[in-house]
This record gives sequence, structure tokens and C-alpha cells, in this order.
Amino acid sequence: MTSGDQDKIMCFNMKYPEKSLILAARDIRYLLEQGYPKSSAIRFVGDHYGLEKSRRYILSRNVLAPDVASARNRKRVPCTCIRDRHILIDGYNVLITLESYLKGEEIWIGDDGFIRDNRGIFRSHVNDKDTFRSAGLMLSLLRANAAGEITVILDRQMSMSGQLAMAIRQQMAETGVRGQVITSGSTDHDLKKARSCDIVASADEVIIDAVVEVIDIPACIISGDQHSWKSLYSLGSVQPDQQEIQKAKEDNTDK
Repeated sequence: MTSGDQDKIMCFNMKYPEKSLILAARDIRYLLEQGYPKSSAIRFVGDHYGLEKSRRYILSRNVLAPDVASARNRKRVPCTCIRDRHILIDGYNVLITLESYLKGEEIWIGDDGFIRDNRGIFRSHVNDKDTFRSAGLMLSLLRANAAGEITVILDRQMSMSGQLAMAIRQQMAETGVRGQVITSGSTDHDLKKARSCDIVASADEVIIDAVVEVIDIPACIISGDQHSWKSLYSLGSVQPDQQEIQKAKEDNTDK
């Protein structure tokens, strides 16, 4: 979390989840650093702490090996450094996170500094007033920071993606933001083909790993809201209790 945007967020009093989730995140980081596969580490630690599926989902999206977290964080571009740059936007990834923020639902700062939601809705997503308000916030941010042309890519298989594309085009025309909105059957592939001079807006780990520079639009917006702490959570980053990990391994072996 080295960017100015994250520094602003960290100034607020973020919430922290139950102790078992923080301890689980700590232990998973340790196991990942030792080379354990992520799925195995989450299953092993999740079983040890008796975590339900939804809490394991949070861990899978936000807990990373320290070297991976650092590498992704280094790709972050501050909101104020996008003047005249072409921005490729992972539409639903950005908008669903902003929706969660507007609805007061849980959002999380991952180990890599990127903000993610915990709704896991994707294919079941339905456009509502917060969807269109999120699009407006996104465009206002890009306009305020003098972004160059933008390309918003929406997953074609999502319900009413065509309707959303039309609405965003209209908002772009009204706000003077230059660019295009397209629907695609292969959004991830399109984003991963970004040119080295492009900035990609996404918190999808697969996309972050594949591109050169990334902007976290929800973080840029949330950093300007002094009330963001109401729904912003962190899993912290503390040293693992290796005695507890060893005991868990022994317990698992005895089963």
C-alpha cells in the first residue's frame, strides 16, 4: 500500500473482522511464503479455524504471498497520474465493487493494496440505480484527473450488459469523457492484451499479473470519502504463530 491513494484510505479507521479470520489470513500468508498452493493453504487453515465458505472466499480474494503482493502493488498507478493516458476498464469488476461501497456492504483491502468486494455475484448481477451511480462516479474521477480516451469493456454474457453500455455511453457524452464502451465475450483476454502504454483498471488478480500498469478506481473514489471506514475492512498483516501452525498440522495428521 505505497500509493498516495492507499495512504489516504489508511488514514481512516478501517474495520477489522473477527479474530479467527485475521489469524487465518496470517497463517495463510506464512504457508504461501513457504510454497504451499493457495487452494491447499486456504482449505487447511480454513478447516483449522472452522471458517464457513463465505469467509474462505474473502481469504482467497485478498490474502497473498508477500512477494506476490509487493509485485502487484508496484504496478499501481496513482489516480493523479493518468493525464492523457488511455485507460482500459474492466467494467463489471470496477462497477460491482463501487456498488458494494455505495450499498454499505463489505469491501476489503487486499494484501496487494487493491480494493475488492465480497459479493461474489457476477453472473447474477442486475443493473440498478447504484450501477448507474457507480458509472457516474467512475467517469467523474477520470474526467477530474484528465484521463485520455477510455475503453470500458463489459462482459457480454452478463444480464442487460447492452443496456448498461448504452447508459455509460450517454454519461460519457454528458460529462465530456472521450472513448468507447464495448461488450465482449472474452473480457479477460481483451484486457490482458493491453499495450504497455495503457493503464488497466481492474482488481482481478489474473489481469493485474498480466499487464504493466493498473489503476484501482474504487480506491481512488473511496479515498476521498471520510466515511469509507464504515464498510472498509482489512485483514491486517501480522507475523504467523508458527507454534499454532505446527499444532494444526499435527491435528490434521491425527485425523
